[in-house]
Amino acid sequence: MAVSIKQMALIVATFGVLSFIFGVIAENKKPASGTPITGKGVVICKYPSDPTVVLGYLSVSFLAATTASGYLSLFYPYKGQSVPQAALFRSNTFLVFFNLAMGLAGLAATFLLWPTVTEQLHIARNVHHNQQTECPTAKTGLLGGGAFLSLDASLFWLIALMLANNAREDYFEEVKSASKVEDAHVISTDCDEGDGALKQSGA
Repeated sequence: MAVSIKQMALIVATFGVLSFIFGVIAENKKPASGTPITGKGVVICKYPSDPTVVLGYLSVSFLAATTASGYLSLFYPYKGQSVPQAALFRSNTFLVFFNLAMGLAGLAATFLLWPTVTEQLHIARNVHHNQQTECPTAKTGLLGGGAFLSLDASLFWLIALMLANNAREDYFEEVKSASKVEDAHVISTDCDEGDGALKQSGA
């Protein structure tokens, strides 16, 4: 099924917003700390049941989806017409926003994965031999920051898509103009050859 630029933009934006929402909720649901329970030479940290880890991974998954769909949207052959990547990257503005989108996506993934994995490890390894442990959780603010970076990345993908569309139109106009010039040259050559033949026959 053919996909239009508007549909691809909607897909990219939807995945980006979902990543943002799950990241923000994960940040809000994350407990400040666990409850230490002292045993024989160990401290067992009891953490309240919360969906932080699941929400964090969901946010990362939708970030990956918006990045993949954003990248695909730039080079997808809309209406069956493909454009060489070199034609898109000739635009310095497109190149800048493409690199910004890739960089923000990578940074967002780091900000989302780091606290999510850390939180999972805290929950799984909750037995400590250090009697002074305070049952920490993942660093506060990283999930929220990652959520905003994920939303920013999707916005930059949309801007890059807009610039890619402009580059596509310019490319097809150049191809059309070059085709017209070539056709005119062929017609002119044919006319010149015809005139030469008439002169020879008249002679």
